[in-house]
Amino acid sequence: MVSFPIPNPEKMGSDPIYSRIPLVEAELAADRASQSDPALAWLWSLLEQVRDPEIPVLSVRELGVLRALESTASGLRVMITPTWSGCPAMHTIEQDIRAVLEAAGVAPVTVSMRLAPAWTTDWITPGARESLRRYGVAPPAMTSPDAGAADPAPACPQCGSTATRCISEFGSTACKSLWQCRDCSEPFDAFKRL
Repeated sequence: MVSFPIPNPEKMGSDPIYSRIPLVEAELAADRASQSDPALAWLWSLLEQVRDPEIPVLSVRELGVLRALESTASGLRVMITPTWSGCPAMHTIEQDIRAVLEAAGVAPVTVSMRLAPAWTTDWITPGARESLRRYGVAPPAMTSPDAGAADPAPACPQCGSTATRCISEFGSTACKSLWQCRDCSEPFDAFKRL
């Protein structure tokens, strides 16, 4: 089973925003429990086929958008967290989750959007980062322990060079910026770090 990164609780505890959200650690603990519950393992595996509509090489689970599953007396509850506030892909993701589960005979299904804790690029799995690179998108850097540290320039996904420059803060989608490699001259999207 693939494990999915959860933000470092020590880091979160030192961030003033999380001190104002008392349920964050409880929510993350519930996510971890759901992701490792043997009774839900087949559902997690089934949902691997739900792809991100903007980056089809990634499942929503690998991306960290699919947060938790909860089996209740009234059906299955699926928790998702958007990558960006107002992300246009969330409606499609919700529909795709319902379609996959209902096709497997799982009903009724409730899909709930959870905004806190906010999604972070640290939730993208290592395998998904490599898939992004092979797809031609530079994966985001991991969050630095130094909150004031600037993001490092992304390596070119084509040739691996770190001699790159930002052309535009806005790439093919809001979650990516447009870069160009100074060595091979290829333009590429880079996933923004959050």
